[in-house]
Amino acid sequence: MVRLIILGGTGSGKSTQAQRLSEGLQIPIISTGNLLRSEIEKENDLGNQVKPHFEKGELIPDPILIDIMKEHLIKPDLCQGWLLEGYPRTAFQAEELDFLLEDLNQSLNWAIYLKISDQTMLERSLQRNLNDDTREVIETRIKMFYQFTVPILEYYEKKYHLLTINGEQSLEDVEREIIANLEN
Repeated sequence: MVRLIILGGTGSGKSTQAQRLSEGLQIPIISTGNLLRSEIEKENDLGNQVKPHFEKGELIPDPILIDIMKEHLIKPDLCQGWLLEGYPRTAFQAEELDFLLEDLNQSLNWAIYLKISDQTMLERSLQRNLNDDTREVIETRIKMFYQFTVPILEYYEKKYHLLTINGEQSLEDVEREIIANLEN
């Protein structure tokens, strides 16, 4: 049973590596981006709260995102392990996740950080051609990454759960390095 978080800036390969790890380790992915897009598509109250933040590349307010994640982590099909992609996004969310996992009698095995340069973040994100990947939105996401994600990395490093991987390598090399470290 393995529970992982995959962290990194925009375009770092989080989604790609999450997919590879999910298949290799046979655990489901909980993708924050996909959950938020799904809520927006529903055009309900929650989706309407999420939409303006999402479209500007801003972080979703903690209470909203924490509630969305709680709703998903309590599902019975996740008791055998999971991989969170895109969550937590703030140190507060990381602490709240620890409290939730404690309530669920679960624990995090690793937070995996895919480290890439700002230039790589920008270039890879622009190549994706997603509707919400404009240069302005990507630059906002990069700023938000430094403001909010770096404290998460420090939080997990203090808890001895942080695995830093060079995300500039080929997809295969990144995956091999992650798996090798998980097996140790």
